[in-house]
Amino acid sequence: MRIISINLNGIRSAASKGLYEWLDQQQADLVCLQELKAQQANLTEQMRRPHGYFGYFHYAAKKGYSGVGLYSKQPADEVIEGLGHADIDAEGRYLEARFGNLSVVSLYLPSGSSGPDRQAVKFSVMARFYPHLADLMASGREVVVCGDWNIAHQRADLKNWRGNQKNSGFLPEERAWFGQVLDQQGWVDVYRKLHPDATDACYTWWSNRGQAWDKNVGWRIDYQVATPQLAGSAVSCGIYKDQRFSDHAPLTVDYARVFAGTPAKK
Repeated sequence: MRIISINLNGIRSAASKGLYEWLDQQQADLVCLQELKAQQANLTEQMRRPHGYFGYFHYAAKKGYSGVGLYSKQPADEVIEGLGHADIDAEGRYLEARFGNLSVVSLYLPSGSSGPDRQAVKFSVMARFYPHLADLMASGREVVVCGDWNIAHQRADLKNWRGNQKNSGFLPEERAWFGQVLDQQGWVDVYRKLHPDATDACYTWWSNRGQAWDKNVGWRIDYQVATPQLAGSAVSCGIYKDQRFSDHAPLTVDYARVFAGTPAKK
């Protein structure tokens, strides 16, 4: 079972840069999308339902902002849009698709980098998302939460960790919260499980300022976080950097677990 997660920084922009031609070659069973920056009326048929996929979306109320999506080779048994909190759901940040006993979530946690008000919103979303994660863990389902968490968990997850300790995305409170998700609730950071010592190779996002991409001054803020049994079946993962579809890079994980009757990737 192959799962890809990517923050698009605008689905129309990513499409113009060759996203769908690349997806056609990936043989992914599931693709989780974040930051659509579009509404249903803005999507082409290719964007709504690429060849061979079913498409599901949770749009933000604000035009050209946020939004998450999910493509799957098999139709979902159930799709859950939002977390049940009106302010969070208006920003289109959570989409869960269920396939038998498997739940796949496309998640886009807020950034707090624009100022104190948005950082307060981010902390509020984190506080309300935490018990939801606990409920998912306790559900008995196999779950993977894919997406842009907007948090670099460890020093190894960003280039300039010393200079960012007071900046959103690497604040002590954010890192501690993510640590509690892993250590107290039992979720597994799949990339770190497979690549515990990776540093420069692990980044998934680069600022558009200061030649960050060219100098590889990046952050790892995109994750696939899974329940232990599912995470234990992960056999490989990679971050694709040969083409740029947005300021984020796609994160691909291959799981030995079988999805909806399809053979596991070797």
